[in-house]
Order: sequence, then C-alpha cells, then structure tokens
Amino acid sequence: MNPERGEVWLADLGMVAKTRPVVIVSRNDDNPPRALAIYIPLTTQYRNSPYEIPLPNLRFLRQTSFANVQGIGSIPLVRLEYCLGQLPDIVMIKIDAALRFTLDLEDL
Repeated sequence: MNPERGEVWLADLGMVAKTRPVVIVSRNDDNPPRALAIYIPLTTQYRNSPYEIPLPNLRFLRQTSFANVQGIGSIPLVRLEYCLGQLPDIVMIKIDAALRFTLDLEDL
C-alpha cells in the first residue's frame, strides 16, 4: 500500500468500531524510513475557522465535508483501509496554505 498525497482514505483512527475519511498530506516518498502517513481528518462540522477547508461535493463522500487541519496526525499504513478518491489540486493548495498557517510556517 502506497497512499499518495491528496488521496482520501477510510482510516481506523482507533475509535471503537468507527472509521473516518482522512486526506493524506505526506510527501510522496518511495523510500520512507517508517510505514506511516501524515493525514488531515475530514469532518462534517464546520466552525468557520481558518483551520477548516471546505471540500467541494465529491462523489465518494456522502455529506458536505471539511478538512480539519488542526487534527493533523500520523497513522501506520496498516490502519488505512482503502482509498475513496482524490482531492482536486485547488483544494490541496488551500489545505497547504492552512497547514502553513496552523504550524506558523508562513514566513518560511
């Protein structure tokens, strides 16, 4: 399994009997030192903050969803169940900007 940046995966985040969609934000690396992916969880709750990126209507998501960049985390690849689809490039540009804001990397 080799998740690609911008793909949305259904992941087991350790919640009892519950999986949720996440977007992979790890760089594409053919030889990573660990079998981990960095992800942003998707949510259906919107709080109108710069930490949340609205997603367009996507055929593979049942509800209107948002990328919650404050929830950034890493997950072992074995906990990624399957790929749901790919986010458009314009959405990944917005997620990247929100990540820079969240991590205070805007001046780098």
